Amino acid sequence: MPIPAASLGAMTERLTSLGVAPNDDVIVMHASAGNQFRRWPAASFREVARTLAADRPGRRVILLGDRSDESLAAEIAGGSGSESGSSGRILSALGWPLDQVRALMERASLFIGGDSGPMHIAATTDVPIVAIFGPTLPALWTPWRPARVPLAIIEGGPLPCRPCDQRICHPGDFRCLRNIGPEPVIAAARRLLEARP
Repeated sequence: MPIPAASLGAMTERLTSLGVAPNDDVIVMHASAGNQFRRWPAASFREVARTLAADRPGRRVILLGDRSDESLAAEIAGGSGSESGSSGRILSALGWPLDQVRALMERASLFIGGDSGPMHIAATTDVPIVAIFGPTLPALWTPWRPARVPLAIIEGGPLPCRPCDQRICHPGDFRCLRNIGPEPVIAAARRLLEARP
């Protein structure tokens, strides 16, 4: 997925309009998914975003999605006030064209998200990835990457209902995702960020 110069310029302009400085550390987060079976709870994404944004000055968390994700992005960014140290550092990038999303991944220090299209776009770059798997199995759906490119897999562990057909949650509680708290995602993200040169 090559990045045309025009796409890179447009992405940079968008980041500037959001208040992102050229030297800011950017974490891209995708909280949505094509179906509810792959959506990790918004409260967990919010905790991860707040914690990582507050970890260091000049860090921004960019919430990626389409226009229909507006309420989800607001839920994640909402409440990210000064008490968390992340005020103004959790920003939305909704409805961006794919070429600019690809350019954003190239600019990012880290990508965090579930088994979805943006994770696979991130995999076309060298950005470290924290991938959250619920009903799908990493053995089948982990993006292929060279061994030198960091990747952390977070999953809910072995369950008799996993993998599922993603039509009916037979236990009824989406435990494959709800059993994953924010702590292992935060720990994996910090590990990958610290390992970057």
